[in-house]
This record gives sequence, structure tokens and C-alpha cells, in this order.
Amino acid sequence: MGVLEGKTALVTGGGRGIGRAVAERLARDGALVAVHYGRDEAAAGATVAAIAAAGGRAFAINAELGVPGDARALWAAYAAHPDHTEEVDILVNNAGAATFAGIGDTDEEMYDRAHALNAKAPFFVIKYGLERLRDGGRIVNVTGTPKIALPAILATVMAKGAANALTRSLAAELAPRGITVNSVGPGITETDLNADLLADGATRAHLAARSVFHRVGTAQEVADVVAFLASPDSRWVTGQHMDATGGLQLALV
Repeated sequence: MGVLEGKTALVTGGGRGIGRAVAERLARDGALVAVHYGRDEAAAGATVAAIAAAGGRAFAINAELGVPGDARALWAAYAAHPDHTEEVDILVNNAGAATFAGIGDTDEEMYDRAHALNAKAPFFVIKYGLERLRDGGRIVNVTGTPKIALPAILATVMAKGAANALTRSLAAELAPRGITVNSVGPGITETDLNADLLADGATRAHLAARSVFHRVGTAQEVADVVAFLASPDSRWVTGQHMDATGGLQLALV
């Protein structure tokens, strides 16, 4: 029996990349997984199918995040699905995207879009999900690493930093209910979303060299960290940011 048998998890952005790896890992551990997607229905369907083929249970729900009313729409979609459960044990806020622009090229619309998806959406997904989240549950926010400066995606870095701050403060607020709140910061990770970037040999070598292991990480390696934070073994860990970067920048210290 898996450590999450009898539990229900909701993973935002669960159809692709790290989100898919997280959804598959939680299902393998026994959880019923709600795989949220914003636009790519086919990817979410493929994730659900892969989970079912491996003997797990999952269903897909749709709601575009980063737009007005997004969090309420997500929970309405969850409640409308016939396979949903009344209570959720694990909430993984994984959905996000980078706005590629430095401060000089970032206008107010771009800034607002970056924060709407990467900071505001997780805040309200949690807010409107608290009535469903079971006491003793788990919240995991997939954010970013504070280790390095990333001026090319400055607005996104700020938004991810806000999500890290949310994690710490919310951990204190939800402790009386036994709910843990933690964040995970991936490093350079092999996903379909950055396949073109990593396809260039010189770029890949440069990015791989930033890890002390001299390689790019996998989505499954990040998912394993999330799975620990979703498990009963993490009951004494809350308000923490877990580095899942493969020792990013340690070799340069």
C-alpha cells in the first residue's frame, strides 16, 4: 500500500513538465490526483492516461490561471467532476510561466501578468481551497531559487519570491490545523518546455556546469522532493524552502 493511499491531491499545471512528474509520483504513492490544466487538454489527458496505465487514479480539470476569478473557477471545476472527493489532502501549486524581459523592457501589463499567474493565483487557490483542505494536509508551492540573479525574467523572479514569502507566513497561520506549507525551488530542469533551449549543446553544457553534479536535473527528481513534502514523513517540516537545484552555484563559491 502506498503512503498516500486514501488521499486526494490536486496539482496545478499537472499536464506537463514538473507538474506531470509530480502528478505521476503522487499517484504512484496511492493518491487520487486531480490534474489541473489551463490550455493543453491533450497533455492533461495524456497524464491521466499514463497514471491509469500504471495502476493509479486521476482525473483532469480545466481552469485558466492568471485571469480574474481563476481560483474560484478551478475549485468549481474540481467540485463539478464526478470523481472528486469532498476533501483534499494535498495541494501542489505548480502552474507558472516566465515573462522574459529585463526591467527596461517590462511594461505594467507584463508585470501584472507575471504576478497574476505566479503569485496571485497560488494565493487565491489556497484561500478558496482551505475549506476543502483536510486538517493535517499538505500545501507545496513550486516556486524558484533565490540563489542566483535572473535579470532577464525579473518580474517572474519577484513573483516567485512572493510565493516563497507566502509559504513561510501561511505555515504559521495554518499550523493549528496541522497543515504544513513548504516550497520547492527547481534548478535547471529537463522538461518539454525548455527542450529547445537545452537542445543547443553549448547552452546545455553551460547550464549543466552550474550544478555540482555537472548535469541538468530531471522533472522526476523535483517530483521526489515534492512527494516527500506531501507525505506523512514531512510532518515536522513546515515554512521551509527546499532547494531542488542539484547544488546550483555551490561549485562557484
